[in-house]
Amino acid sequence: MSWVPAAGNGKADHLSEVRAKVGRRVVGREVELDLVLAAVAAGRDLVLEGPPGTSKSTLLRAITAEWGIPLVFVEGNADLTPAKLVGHHNPARVLREDYNAENFVDGPLVEAMRGGAFLYVEEFNRAPEDTLNTLLTAMAERRIAIPRAGEVAAAPTFRVVASMNPFDNVGTTRLSTSVHDRLCRLAVGYQDEQAERGIVRLRAPLPDVPEAFYERLVSDAVALTRATREHEDIRQGSSVRGAIDLTLVAGQLRQLATTPRHTDYPETVFRAMVVALSGRIFLDETVEATPEGVLRSIWEDHFVLAPAAAAPG
Repeated sequence: MSWVPAAGNGKADHLSEVRAKVGRRVVGREVELDLVLAAVAAGRDLVLEGPPGTSKSTLLRAITAEWGIPLVFVEGNADLTPAKLVGHHNPARVLREDYNAENFVDGPLVEAMRGGAFLYVEEFNRAPEDTLNTLLTAMAERRIAIPRAGEVAAAPTFRVVASMNPFDNVGTTRLSTSVHDRLCRLAVGYQDEQAERGIVRLRAPLPDVPEAFYERLVSDAVALTRATREHEDIRQGSSVRGAIDLTLVAGQLRQLATTPRHTDYPETVFRAMVVALSGRIFLDETVEATPEGVLRSIWEDHFVLAPAAAAPG
């Protein structure tokens, strides 16, 4: 049975109307938006599997904001114990009052269940196995029993939305078939080049530079960032966040230059690349080169070898 939360006027927006409103807030995610909306409206929990910087949290924030549903964020890591996820009794009050429901402090899971929120668990597969089992109970039963505090039933709008990075296997937990069986899955890849240019224009405006310079910079920043995802020495490249930062840093470097000249442009871009991208790329373990060296080769391919990027003459 489908479900759509009530809008601010007390009436339920039709799903297509919500989709149209959310679609104006995200760039290049039309298909993913349809699938996420369909899954959560159908009452399903969901895992979004993709590299960082692919608009997973942006998509969820836009959906929950439009629906007026809280979004409770929690980071999956080794420190996320069941007690931290569910909550705990206030120690000072326990000493005075003993254990009771009134001195229980809600953790993010219970907060989301009571408030009908979307619980967004980032890096889901980094959480300990016993924590995932606690979450599994909430997903399966839509209620959990808390010792000495009673039972908490989830509000109808409660959903679990998790994210995972398929390229990162260090410190991760192997998910059981029971967890997989409770979650729908959506693979979220990088946007196409045109969409990423649109994101950079939206997130990295440079009103104080000439328009022609800005458009070339956005184009080059996106192309160079995308090249990090295909380079043979790089295990994981940068997301569009790298292109955003590259654009912003290069814009400020131009402002700092005493006499900006066309011939300075490629070197300015490289200097910005080092700052924006060197910490976002992860080299293959067998590679002896430095991130700066690999970025230099990408820069040379783009500005020296690529005919479309080379200067006239």
